Amino acid sequence: MRIITDEQQQLHYIKKYHLDDVIALEDLMKGQLIHYQKEDVILRCGDIFEYFFFFLEGKIKILSVLENGKSLLLRFYTELDTLGDIEFFYPGHTDSTVESVTDSYLLKLPMTLIREKYADNPVFLKFIGRSLSNKLKSLSNNSAYNLYYPLINRLSSYIYEHTSQQQLSVVLQSSYQDISEFLGTTYRHLNRTFHELENMGVIQIKGKQIDIVDLDALKALAKNLYR
Repeated sequence: MRIITDEQQQLHYIKKYHLDDVIALEDLMKGQLIHYQKEDVILRCGDIFEYFFFFLEGKIKILSVLENGKSLLLRFYTELDTLGDIEFFYPGHTDSTVESVTDSYLLKLPMTLIREKYADNPVFLKFIGRSLSNKLKSLSNNSAYNLYYPLINRLSSYIYEHTSQQQLSVVLQSSYQDISEFLGTTYRHLNRTFHELENMGVIQIKGKQIDIVDLDALKALAKNLYR
């Protein structure tokens, strides 16, 4: 994690996404532009939510942490989005873990500032309402995917979302056990499905590295799940 002190870069993101249509520019400039590297933890389950975040660039994943300590993959962020919508209304601890999948940029603002100045602001509240509606729709869809889509589709989506066009391989930072928990399956079923994709000529497994042999086939199987 690195705090970026370049005000012009911060202003670039603000203007790019028209964030000053929602929050006053002077308040946005009081925030911190943060660069998170791949695998950095942005928020950990149980953390007190002290900041409101705008996700600006890169890719992050949201994991729901269950009472038994296991995690379930909820969704990926790849476009402008927010963290802290619910906590804006209900202060407390986060029940999810947020990790950076690639180099990512987020703008964080003190939650106290947002609550004090924007709790009654109709433009901001409309923005929050739209954001929460999109999240509800996405989480509802993703829950259905976990229940009804075969593991081969969910695993393909997981691999595809960790792949870039520049680097057609994925080095698995998580264990098979962790990935199986993320995808709501068992270790043995996950292992069989990895080898099924390999036998189909979609991927090639080299220990912890997964080479993408047929990106189009992987994308077709992924079906844009977890978005």
